[in-house]
Amino acid sequence: MARKKVVVGLSGGVDSSVAAYLLKKQGYEVIGVTMQIWQEEDPEFQEENGGCCGLSAVDDARRVAAKLEIPYYVMNFRREFKENVIDYFIREYQEGRTPNPCIACNRYVKWEALLKRSLDIGADYIATGHYARIERLANGRYAIRNSVTARKDQTYALYNLTQDQLSRTLMPVGEYTKEEIRRIAGEAGLPVAQKKDSQEICFVPDNDYAGFIEKSTGTKISGGNYIKKDGTVIGEHKGIIHYTIGQRKGLNLSMGHPVFVTEIRPETNEVVIGENEELFVRSLICDRMNYMAMEEINEGEVLTGKIRYNHPGAPCTLKKLEDGRVQVNFLEPQRAVTPGQAVVLYRGEYVAGGGIILGPVREKENAAALSEF
Repeated sequence: MARKKVVVGLSGGVDSSVAAYLLKKQGYEVIGVTMQIWQEEDPEFQEENGGCCGLSAVDDARRVAAKLEIPYYVMNFRREFKENVIDYFIREYQEGRTPNPCIACNRYVKWEALLKRSLDIGADYIATGHYARIERLANGRYAIRNSVTARKDQTYALYNLTQDQLSRTLMPVGEYTKEEIRRIAGEAGLPVAQKKDSQEICFVPDNDYAGFIEKSTGTKISGGNYIKKDGTVIGEHKGIIHYTIGQRKGLNLSMGHPVFVTEIRPETNEVVIGENEELFVRSLICDRMNYMAMEEINEGEVLTGKIRYNHPGAPCTLKKLEDGRVQVNFLEPQRAVTPGQAVVLYRGEYVAGGGIILGPVREKENAAALSEF
């Protein structure tokens, strides 16, 4: 019987390299592919700023493929990355929201685009070096499961994958800790065994999101007013793209005590400033739901909801609203619910589903939700 063929997305890092190594050991016919996504043509700029997909990443991935004796290709995904990740990232910040570009990249580039091309060349699966596991549940649905190491778990950024994508994906790294992955890489003689992990957003390596947006759009973002909740003007801000919910540093306000961004109003170009306690809410509204372990909402079920990547998760229930939107009601107030971020819902160790946060439900609007508890 012919061996199953798998295309492994090689980023030049240790995780994807070990994924390729493990799959080859398991008997798969492995092909290494690096996705070329960086928009700049200048080689020096790419070398310095290309993150996981710059020229040095390609060089490292090519050396790994040579060591593993597997075919290696670089595929151009610049158009898909610009349309689905960069343009989305800019648009969200301009509209006062805080996006997660890695979630968009996973769904529309690393899976949708790469999977299509991989199937076109006869592959059965694609594989990545994510710290997560994929299982088929008793109800027949595929779901992402937490990796064995909570410290590196990457399930939050994968909640948006479809059933078809999950059925054609392998994630061998999810069964190991980071230390085990580095040990395997060293024993296998992989040249990236001790390579540092990339931390920043790959296309904004200096973390200056506002500068990147202004350069990309050729537009200087205008400032506006800081206001209190009651509308009192208390200062001037640099432009809404510089701020996110819960932010304390960089406000340049002298209030005599710590204050925080509690709301961003793009329609009036205002940033609302308030106290820490104003950041806590019990409920949020989300839309663009993707259902994974569950096919539909069970309004009586208690799930665990994460409102950002590094959020520990908290018990919650769901309520269906019109137009496919969902209200997530937490048993305890949660801090800094941020429009544009994802709320990812877990059933035990499995991703049940998730959606994009539209905004919090303020306490005075939420008496009905609170009465559930």
